[in-house]
Amino acid sequence: MNNNDILRRLRYTFDFNDTKMIALFALGDKEVTRAEISNWLKREDDPEFQELYDRELAVFLNGFIVDKRGKKDGPAPAPEKSLSNNTIFRKLKIALNLQDDGILEILALADMEFSKHELSALFRNPSQSQYRPCKDQVLRNFIHGLQLKYRGDS
Repeated sequence: MNNNDILRRLRYTFDFNDTKMIALFALGDKEVTRAEISNWLKREDDPEFQELYDRELAVFLNGFIVDKRGKKDGPAPAPEKSLSNNTIFRKLKIALNLQDDGILEILALADMEFSKHELSALFRNPSQSQYRPCKDQVLRNFIHGLQLKYRGDS
């Protein structure tokens, strides 16, 4: 999955309008324009399409966490320069305050069978031997499950 697709799916899932998107980026300490958001949300074959880089998606996800959970004391975390599916998944887990059982239920909504052991391997430190990279299919199904849970449609 590319970053633009993730942004499009999250916008649809949580029914964010342009104003809310701008506010979420602002909570992540980045000012964006309506035109930038519009270009990020366009399809790849559109001439005005702009690629959403990892740093911008990290800012958006950090803003989403602040919006859902509130601002933490101390300095805001710096947005990552490079995002993996594991990091994106972790940020969504944090923003939505999900425990393992909740994540497994969401994956089940998207007809994906997953065990607690497989799930915990996705959230481990990459230096640990039990760590497993999150595949696109898992992230795609998780976001689809979020869509089914929060919008009730497919």
